[in-house]
Amino acid sequence: MHAITIPEPGGPEALVWAEVPDPVPAEGEVVVEVVASAVNRADLLQRQGFYDPPPGTSPYPGLECSGRIAALGPGVSGWSVGDEVCALLVGGGYAEKVAVPVGQLLPVPDGVDLVTAAALPEATSTVWSNVFMIAHLRPGETLLVHGGASGIGTMAIQLAKAVGARVAVTAGSPEKLARCAELGADILIDYREQDFVEELRKATDGAGADVILDIVGAKYLDRNVKALAVNGRLAIIGMQGGVKGELNIGALFAKRGAITATTLRARPLHEKTAIVAAVREHVWPLVGAGTVRPVVHRTVPMPRAAEAHRAVDSGDHVGKVLLLAPQR
Repeated sequence: MHAITIPEPGGPEALVWAEVPDPVPAEGEVVVEVVASAVNRADLLQRQGFYDPPPGTSPYPGLECSGRIAALGPGVSGWSVGDEVCALLVGGGYAEKVAVPVGQLLPVPDGVDLVTAAALPEATSTVWSNVFMIAHLRPGETLLVHGGASGIGTMAIQLAKAVGARVAVTAGSPEKLARCAELGADILIDYREQDFVEELRKATDGAGADVILDIVGAKYLDRNVKALAVNGRLAIIGMQGGVKGELNIGALFAKRGAITATTLRARPLHEKTAIVAAVREHVWPLVGAGTVRPVVHRTVPMPRAAEAHRAVDSGDHVGKVLLLAPQR
């Protein structure tokens, strides 16, 4: 098969389409013939040499895919060759084939085509696990989403609205904020022109956000605590604004607040299996009903992954950029 390899870390030009060995399914795995994958920020970090895959896993980037099951490993039941699926991956999505533990497989939801399904696994798993399984967002509460126009952000807006929450977002342009509003966002904040702490306070009569989903990290830590409501929960899922910040413990005490920080890729299989099962139970019916939809900015042929990485690097996209695998 062919896959996107990274012979040496670097810019988008470091991504090389090359011939590599086919995957062989281990116990409890299937091989998926990939139709599409999606570009995530973690892939950009891996390309630059800052986010190595866990030991013993695929060296190729790609944390999600859609496609058809091509082979079953020992001990696999409940799935058949030819089934159309999408999957949460530890890596290897930028390839013509990938081995996937069955616990990380999902059927393609009703009303979604096979290509577009590649935009779902990572975003739905990240949002559901952090906003609902950990931070326990409830109806009537306010969620603040940083990067509302991202793949994660567009999914978080829709899922929060689907459960009856109020949604505030930050984004870097009026055009992106308009797209967020189309998805249901109630409070629109241009982080380049406005202070999100003050804008959120004004919009919530001083209460703040019950849950904050943050992709920025250190740069926003102090202001995120200020933006929390009493008993608020801050879920940090990214480090685009650095890894070291100063935390005012007194301010956190005053809010009776909680801070969690998680990544999905390094979680053990049993945890990812539980998250994927929860997504299938709670999110897939919303997708099937059309209440929640994946947002795709553009598609790019997989051998031209460098072009897709430049598009995501630019920050001009709304939703997901997908990679289309060559079809034999």
